Amino acid sequence: MAEGQRAIQVSSDLLLGWTRLPGEDGRLHDYYVRQLWDGKGAPDLTKIDAHRLTHLAALCSWTLARAHARTGNRFAIASYLGDDNAMDEASCTFAHTYADQTEKDFNTFLAARKQGRFC
Repeated sequence: MAEGQRAIQVSSDLLLGWTRLPGEDGRLHDYYVRQLWDGKGAPDLTKIDAHRLTHLAALCSWTLARAHARTGNRFAIASYLGDDNAMDEASCTFAHTYADQTEKDFNTFLAARKQGRFC
């Protein structure tokens, strides 16, 4: 886990790693180590507007793509994706279909909640 996290981070925290220590039961146990406070922020999604949500989604997408690019074989990925827009179009189609389904699911949830089936 630590190796994967180190690979996807632009600048990994200095304490990131793992160690193996004996526990009170006498057996060795693995422990994940990282800094206590990482200083990340979190947007208040209850107050985010459409423009900022779009910007946040773009940042998340860029971060995920960068992590994949740092851990994968960039030449194999580029070869797989090819020179056309097929992957771009497929990704957009998937995203729109997924968003539509999420809206339907949310509306179903709201209707069930209104009927008292959820909190």
